[in-house]
Amino acid sequence: QVQLVESGGGLVQAGESLRLSCVASGRIFRISAMAWYRQAQGMQRELVASVFSGGNANYLDSVKGRFTISRDDAKNTVSLQMNSLKPEDTAVYYCKADVQSAPNTALMAYWGEGILVTVSS
Repeated sequence: QVQLVESGGGLVQAGESLRLSCVASGRIFRISAMAWYRQAQGMQRELVASVFSGGNANYLDSVKGRFTISRDDAKNTVSLQMNSLKPEDTAVYYCKADVQSAPNTALMAYWGEGILVTVSS
């Protein structure tokens, strides 16, 4: 099994910054994509940013230029630096990793439990 644990959430004012981190542990042979999703109250979960093992990253249009995703494969971590936060960024943020637990096995998606980010106006 693989566990993902997020940290770094909290309450900030509009315009401030937060850095989310997620560490994966357990039976890990290789991690393919790592990503951050978010779900605001009453809304569907949406993909915020993703990064592949080669370093290519993709972002939700509304966070481009404000958020930066990065990963450290040696530590099995993924981070999300969030700058110029807006009230509409308020949500529970989830870490996701596509993990191969052993050679010649399929990738499986694992999720963290989520961490709350609240941005006040």
